[in-house]
This record gives sequence, structure tokens and C-alpha cells, in this order.
Amino acid sequence: MLEVNAMKVSARNILPGIVKLITKGAVNAEIVLALRGGETVVAVITNSSVERLGLQIGTDAFVIIKASEVMVGKDLESARLSARNILAGKVVELQDGAVNSEVGIQLPGGTMLIASITKESVRSLNLKQGDAVSAIVKASHVMVGV
Repeated sequence: MLEVNAMKVSARNILPGIVKLITKGAVNAEIVLALRGGETVVAVITNSSVERLGLQIGTDAFVIIKASEVMVGKDLESARLSARNILAGKVVELQDGAVNSEVGIQLPGGTMLIASITKESVRSLNLKQGDAVSAIVKASHVMVGV
């Protein structure tokens, strides 16, 4: 499996995983990656990117997600959303800034996701450490690296 330090990018979420499924369309492909903790993340990238990266089932790869692309929700058990990635976890870190806050969400398998949301969103969701939440990311906002 690849090490997280194999590349440096500005995105806060660089998560190692393995390609589990590739579904190609006319222009884009849907890539399903399994994280180390067992959770899956779906990315939509171009077919040319699949070829350029050499992606195949079993390929070690990274899921790359900017913290600003991670939405946070509470009580979504019966919610229906168009986002492909709805990852249940709990708040383990909460750091307020002047305008935005960083929310560290630990998934059941141990993977940590960082979300950057407004302080007002933290207040309106009444977020506290230990809260059960969901990290929500559109598949088109997930990058893949090798």
C-alpha cells in the first residue's frame, strides 16, 4: 500500500486506498476506492485520467479531497442526497477560526477526514466533539492520485 507521504499537495485529505471498481462511460469513469478502514469513496474522473494514472482494479491509489469540498451533516439517516459519498463518523476535532472552522471527522475504520465549514454552520448544527455526523462529498469533487 502507498504511504501518505509519497506526494505533497495542498488538499487536507489525502487518503490511501485501493481501486475496487472502474466503470467507464463515454467520457468519464466512476472509480470506487476502498480506504484502509474499509469505507469506500467514489470518484468521477475522465477516462484519459484513468489511462494516464494506470488505474486498474487492485491499484494502490490516493483519494484527494479539499477540506472545503467536505460538507458536514447531522441526523441524515433518512435523508436522500445526490452526493455519492456520505461517510458516517464522529467529530473528534473542532477548531474555530475567525470565519471558518475545521472539523475532524473520524470514520469507523479510523480514517480521518477534515472539513472546513463556516463558524455559523458549526453553530447551526450545534457541533461538539463526539457528535455523530456524516461527511458528504460529491464524486466529482474527489481527485485520484497514484
